[in-house]
This record gives sequence, C-alpha cells and structure tokens, in this order.
Amino acid sequence: MADDASGERLRARITRQGEDALGKLAQDLLENPLVTGAISRAFEAREKAVSAQETAMSALNLPSAADLERLTRRLRSVSQRLEGIEDGVDRLDRRFEEVSRTARPPDDRLAAIEAQVSKLAAEVANLAGALDAAPAPVPREQERLEVDEPAEKRPARKRTSTKARAKKS
Repeated sequence: MADDASGERLRARITRQGEDALGKLAQDLLENPLVTGAISRAFEAREKAVSAQETAMSALNLPSAADLERLTRRLRSVSQRLEGIEDGVDRLDRRFEEVSRTARPPDDRLAAIEAQVSKLAAEVANLAGALDAAPAPVPREQERLEVDEPAEKRPARKRTSTKARAKKS
C-alpha cells in the first residue's frame, strides 16, 4: 500500500515537472523572434496557397470548399422552409377534411334555401293581397280640405276666443 501511494506521488511530481518544462519550452519558443517569424511566414504561405487554390479552381469552373459550404447552408435553409410549408399544408388539409365532414352536402343546403325562399314568397303574396284590398273609408272629420277650394264651399268653423280656449285648458 505504501509503495502504491509513493508511486502515485512520484508520478504526479514527474507529470507536474514535465508540464512545467513543456510550458517553459513553449514560452521560450514564442519569445524567440526566429520561431515567431517562421510561424508567421508559414501562416502567410498557407493563405497564399489557399488563395491560389481558389483561383485555380475558379479558372477550372470548380467550386471551392467555401462555395460548397455556402451551398450546403443554403440547401439546409431551403429544406427547413420546405418542411414548414409541408407542415402548413398538412394542417390545412386536416382542417379541410374536418370542415367537409361537418358541413351539410350542397344538395341539402340548396333545398333548405329553396324552402326559405318559398316561405318568403308566400308571405309577400299575403302582404300584397292585403294591400290590394280597398282602404277603409276616412270619417268626414278626418277628411282633408283642398287648398284651392273657395271659402263658400268650406264647412263653417266655430270661432272661439282666446279666453274661451284658455278656460278649456
């Protein structure tokens, strides 16, 4: 047991020392201007190679990796939109089936409309018959006098004074 514990401590110490040594080496390499210059020149060369590759592929009318990635993204976007449209069409189809199941057939609706029209026609006929009947005679007191009628033909009216009218009220 003691050997296992001391072995673990030894391993942890060696690991820690190795990590420290690697960190110091990396720090020294990054501080070295020669190494930093070589790394930057390597990245510049990589960028030039990528640009040259894209130019060559464009001249051959071949798509680059960036073109393929862009096309893939657009294709996914179109696919998602199409799925949304399909879902909407499915919802409309279900709704249409539901409405068609619950709605009365057109023949039944047409018959109901015709029955209502017949009923309205009978009511209009009754009203027209009632209107065609001669009007009831107007009592003599309610007859209107013609304006152009001479005064001699007009029935005589009783004239009352203002005092007599006030007493009636």
